Amino acid sequence: MHKMMKTLGLLFAALCGAALLTAASKPAPPAPKLNWNNVVVRTPLDSHLLGNPNAPVKLVEYISYTCPHCAHFEEESDAQLRIGFVATGKGSIEVRSYVRDPIDLTVALLTHCGPASKFFGNHSAFLRHQTTWMAPLASLTDAQKARWSNTDFAARTRAIASDLGFYSLMEARGYDRPEVDRCLGDKALAERLAKSTKDASEKDFVTGTPSFVLNGVPLSGTYSWAVLKPQIEARLR
Repeated sequence: MHKMMKTLGLLFAALCGAALLTAASKPAPPAPKLNWNNVVVRTPLDSHLLGNPNAPVKLVEYISYTCPHCAHFEEESDAQLRIGFVATGKGSIEVRSYVRDPIDLTVALLTHCGPASKFFGNHSAFLRHQTTWMAPLASLTDAQKARWSNTDFAARTRAIASDLGFYSLMEARGYDRPEVDRCLGDKALAERLAKSTKDASEKDFVTGTPSFVLNGVPLSGTYSWAVLKPQIEARLR
């Protein structure tokens, strides 16, 4: 009986060893592929970078939210840049606000509202709905214009947001009113964005929007996706 138990024990050990050897010989499953379109970083410049921070091709976009050409660029380029540029890990997009007027500034404060992961959704929402929220500008009353000139910073940005329907747009993006009001009252960020706009004009020669910098080189005469696209493709090759 003792001999039989010993034999069974040796057989069991041999089978376990064979199983472990088989498991060890199987290749490990491949690591899940990183979706670079889900990687967003807020930079020290208060801009937002989408994609691989170490991508060999780096695109910087200077965007004004009241600029119709910027809205058109967003509509034409967004899907193509995300699929063929960002998703591959070979390219990154950094969006910098170029503040031209109080409305621009108000929208910029709202695109920056919340965590960095929400920025590009906010950015796209305001540009895609630009014609809708800019429509009331043609029929502003004197009372509204007076509110937009309020010397109190937060009161002024909240008046603009209210008159142009920004609270509803942000609510659709998952924000409540107190959170929106906090973002609209961020005067420190507003001052930094104004300084960044001035620096862009001086350092990157930005005179209009959209404007682009590709791998550190300002692209003179490039204001549309049709002109920008071949320049990106040349650097990807």
